[in-house]
Amino acid sequence: MIPNLPTPHLKFRTGSWRTARPVLQAGRCNNCLICWLFCPEGCIQREKGYITIDLDYCKGCGICAHECPRQALKLVEEVVPGGEEGETSA
Repeated sequence: MIPNLPTPHLKFRTGSWRTARPVLQAGRCNNCLICWLFCPEGCIQREKGYITIDLDYCKGCGICAHECPRQALKLVEEVVPGGEEGETSA
């Protein structure tokens, strides 16, 4: 049985706060779901056998990348949409 874990509150999309985003390297992922277990926002899901990350709620804390035993997740700097080249959200 899978326990109920915290899920993002639909009213507050907190993804705009992050300065880095997790990127999945699918070739390294073995679907162990450790990232899912440790995600404090509950924004990691498994759909049709693949890991997905709801970036509307991901705060970019990096816990998923830190806990992944295969280094399948890495954090990359967030870029401002429509911003000038090299402009970040920080």
